[in-house]
Amino acid sequence: MRKLALVFPGQGSQYVGMGKSLFDRYPSARAAIEEGSDVLGFDLRKLMQEGHPDELTRTENAQPALLAASVAAFRVYMEEIGVAPLYMAGHSLGEFTALTCAGAIAYADALRLVRRRGALMQEAAAEGTGTMCAIIGLSASAVKAACLEAEGNTRQSVAISNLNSPEQIVISGHGPAVERAASRLEQEGGRIAYLNVSAPFHSALMKPAAVQFGQELQAIRFGRFKWPVISNVTAKPYENPEEIAGCLSAQLTAPVRWSESLQYLSRMGVSAAVELGAKNVLTRLMKPNVPTIECYTLDTGGDVESVREGLAAEMALQQRTNARQNVVTLCVAAAVCTRNRNDSLSEYEQGFVEPYRQLQRLQEQLDEAGEGAMPSPQQAEEALNLLRGMLETKKVPEAERRERFRSILEKSGTEAQYPQFANV
Repeated sequence: MRKLALVFPGQGSQYVGMGKSLFDRYPSARAAIEEGSDVLGFDLRKLMQEGHPDELTRTENAQPALLAASVAAFRVYMEEIGVAPLYMAGHSLGEFTALTCAGAIAYADALRLVRRRGALMQEAAAEGTGTMCAIIGLSASAVKAACLEAEGNTRQSVAISNLNSPEQIVISGHGPAVERAASRLEQEGGRIAYLNVSAPFHSALMKPAAVQFGQELQAIRFGRFKWPVISNVTAKPYENPEEIAGCLSAQLTAPVRWSESLQYLSRMGVSAAVELGAKNVLTRLMKPNVPTIECYTLDTGGDVESVREGLAAEMALQQRTNARQNVVTLCVAAAVCTRNRNDSLSEYEQGFVEPYRQLQRLQEQLDEAGEGAMPSPQQAEEALNLLRGMLETKKVPEAERRERFRSILEKSGTEAQYPQFANV
């Protein structure tokens, strides 16, 4: 099976109407966007699907809207496709989405964070003082030299903000300095394209925002990674949740090392990727960076079928794996391999042996249903309740019980279905 990465777009991919196709077709996508509205206190769906382009483009609006669109696409992907990624990566704002979908940031926290991030970025560079421009067809060294020349002895700054591919580099900074650098690079044969953003991201102008945002991040409780996430700042996976706050703060002024991030994925053996969210910017960037990685786009309901077709072999293998890692089978394994600390034979007979027979009967029902059969929600919940009583009978320490259930829910992908067992 090909190793897979999930990638999430950043600001600039927004468009009026984004998320509508998935919203109309899939309840999980609708729930993600409605949850966003509840958290933020305004109609996110209306902004995304009916808002004015200028209003949607404003940084404090575009960021939560793009996050919600990608989270909605991710939930649809996991329900309809379900092939687990080896890595996740997001471009700039998309890194927040990757961290959210990987379980490191709660969705509600992420929505509030990126809304605040956008406001701080807008404040740090008042409208009209900064801009961003893509340079196509020239090397990083040529772009860097033009930026230094454009700065000269002025107090205006311009620097590389995005290393998107070997031939696509974005510069960011004070508007006049960016224009001088872009003009020079155009004369040298490069093509230029100003970006549809409302602030000069990943530049020195974002330093005030970075300081304040760092303080905001200190209040967030970061969780464990279900899948590794590539940091834009280091172009490598986070090693632990303690790194998140520092990297997300530094990301505001540091360049996005996207090309290096994709090259890392390639070195790790990734050969397929799915872009989840608005448009297909990252899909188009894949080929000039790592042509060995085939990238699919899931932005609309119609994309689901093409992704399913492209990942058909991986889906078949995933389904066979899921059959071996369903809740009932995992509960049977946990019941057997957990040490007994109860010396009372009568308590053990009543509280473990008989429930274990019931658990075995559930497993037999699955076996009789045929290869790949999955338990019903009722069967899965019954198995979890039986295991809870069995572990209590065995006098398994609380911390170990929590870890057992966490592992079962994570391996079976049922954390959202059975949250009541996450902290038993």
